[in-house]
Amino acid sequence: MTSPPLARVLGLAPHPEGGWFRRTWTAGLTLHPAGYPGERASATAIHYVLAPGEESRWHRVRSDELWCWHRGPALSLWLGGDGEAPDDTAAREIVLGDRLEDGHAAQALVPGGVWQRAAPAPGATAEVLVTCVVSPGFDDADFSLA
Repeated sequence: MTSPPLARVLGLAPHPEGGWFRRTWTAGLTLHPAGYPGERASATAIHYVLAPGEESRWHRVRSDELWCWHRGPALSLWLGGDGEAPDDTAAREIVLGDRLEDGHAAQALVPGGVWQRAAPAPGATAEVLVTCVVSPGFDDADFSLA
């Protein structure tokens, strides 16, 4: 699998959900949130890149996740409910991008436990770069794919 140019510049690796990522920050403060199986950093962040034609698979994270758009084409982020499986037919789309006057958002919150997936806008010709901040911090035990 050949990484796209921006992923190489940022030193990103393949993500299990699709796309490319690297953890860029882990908060020094740790805690044991109620309902979690163990201690977590209070927050974590990653760089995440999707190249044209790539998309992330339906997945969910136990914690809240804040997506912050940086550059590239618009990114569609779909929220598929908090049931046992994602509800693709009733998914709500949030478009992240730079056209704020046209309804794009610069950032979007995915509440903990909500199914999500993302893809660059149709016809995209460049990679899209976002930062995802998770709080309480991301742990592999808190991640599931549909």
